[in-house]
Amino acid sequence: MDVYEAVDSRRAVRAFSAEPVRREVLERVLTAATRAPSSGNLQPWHLYVVTGDPLAELKRRATARAQAGNPGDEREYPMYPAGLASPYLDRFSAAAAQRYAALGIERDDPDRPRKIAALNSEAFGAPVVLFCYLDRAMGPGQWGDAGMYLQTVMLLLRAEALHSCPQVMWTMYRRTVSQAVGADDGLVLFCGVAVGFEKHGVPALRTGRAEMTETVSFIGM
Repeated sequence: MDVYEAVDSRRAVRAFSAEPVRREVLERVLTAATRAPSSGNLQPWHLYVVTGDPLAELKRRATARAQAGNPGDEREYPMYPAGLASPYLDRFSAAAAQRYAALGIERDDPDRPRKIAALNSEAFGAPVVLFCYLDRAMGPGQWGDAGMYLQTVMLLLRAEALHSCPQVMWTMYRRTVSQAVGADDGLVLFCGVAVGFEKHGVPALRTGRAEMTETVSFIGM
C-alpha cells in the first residue's frame, strides 16, 4: 500500500471485529513510527498498548460509568475551543450528524449522550487500544508532535490492513484509564486509539472534507 492509498483509506472506524491483532504487527508499526517528527527530537509521547483481559476489564469499568450516566472526570484540556464559530462549527455539526446517524443514534434522542459514551467506552469492539500520554511539563508544540506521531501510527496500521479510531472520549474516564495502565500523576492522557480489523457487513462511513482551496493558500506560485 503506497502512502496516498494509506491516507485515502484511513478513517475513523466505529465497528471492529473480535479478530486479535498480533503483537509482532503492533511492534513493527510502533517501531517504524519512532521516525515520526518532533521538535528538538523530544519524542514527548508515551504509549500504553492495552489488549486481552486488562482491556476487557477497563472497558467494563468505563462502560459501567457511561451506563450510569456518570459525567466523567474533570477535563484537563478542552476538547474544542469555547464559542466555536463558522466554518468550524458547520463542519463539526455535519460530521456529528453523519457519524451518529450511521450508529443508529438520532440527534433528538434524549438518551443520546449516554448511548454515545457507552459505544465509545467499548472502543467500538476493538481488541486493542493505544493510550497516548504526555509529560505535564510539555507545551502546545509537543502536543502537536504527539498528533503527528499518532497520524504516523494510524497510516502504518493501514499498511498492515488494520483500522483505527482516535478517541478523545477516554479523557472523560482518565482516572479509570490511569489506574488500568499504571500512569503516574506526572502524565496527562491525550487520547486513546482503538485498533483492529473492520467488522464485515457494517456500512462504511466517510465523513466529508472541506475542499483543499478552503484551507490552503498558495503564495508566490
